[in-house]
Amino acid sequence: MNNIELSTIYLPMLDEKYKAEAKTSVLDGDETVAKKGGNGEIKVAKLDMSALGDFDRKSGYTKGNTILTWETVKYDKERSQDLRIDRLDNAEALGLPFAKLSGEFMRLHVAPETDAARIAKIAGTDGISKKEETLDTGEAVIKALRECTNKMDEDEVVEGNRILFITPTLLGMLSDMDSYKSKEVLNRFSQVIKVPQSRMYTKIDLNNGKTEYGFKKAAEGKPINFLCVEKSAVVSAMEQFVKYFSPDQDQEGDSHVFKYRNYNLYAHVYENKLAGIYCSHKAGE
Repeated sequence: MNNIELSTIYLPMLDEKYKAEAKTSVLDGDETVAKKGGNGEIKVAKLDMSALGDFDRKSGYTKGNTILTWETVKYDKERSQDLRIDRLDNAEALGLPFAKLSGEFMRLHVAPETDAARIAKIAGTDGISKKEETLDTGEAVIKALRECTNKMDEDEVVEGNRILFITPTLLGMLSDMDSYKSKEVLNRFSQVIKVPQSRMYTKIDLNNGKTEYGFKKAAEGKPINFLCVEKSAVVSAMEQFVKYFSPDQDQEGDSHVFKYRNYNLYAHVYENKLAGIYCSHKAGE
């Protein structure tokens, strides 16, 4: 197989691994709400419509507007890395090593960073509902989640697609209670997704790869207890690319080289759906 054919085979493997490992992949927009563009841009769908007016016996219906527009936004970041495997006897045997390598790369690096960046961007959006609080008991967690759902109910946020991202520690507190109250409050969410605290901060820094790789909590970042997102309030997108070079083409060694790159729109929060996001976080550490 030539380099283009190999790259075509490996890219779906990367996409599959990403969807399996990233906790926030549920927020990815499909073609109905996100269209990939060029020059580091992506188009996201935005729907606006007028409210009701009086029907008039003479003039008839009020003349409101329902407008679907495609808003062009820039990807937040372009990230990359070289993946290398020592020369093998034949290219046909490369599938398993690359599957293992890509799986570990996604699990250890791409998924955690993407989750952390998405959650931080959503949590840092102006105008969403936020509360600073320390939750150290199961009862406190129940109360905080109830305040979240009550707030969204009062703001008339759609109930069917409220996704709860919550730390394992807090979810464990609820599980330990094994009570009607804890089960009832969790049933208010369409999905409950457990996310490690290491990916749950209000702000992170992405390292540039010159002295450090990956990401870290920003100095002003605050630990997030939980983040509730109504799915239609946010759209995220990631586009991945991989180039393959054989050992004979490797000018820096004698390896199979996979050059990995991604474009990431970590999150685009619709300004008319800010009520669909609620963030509970601790004080700064």
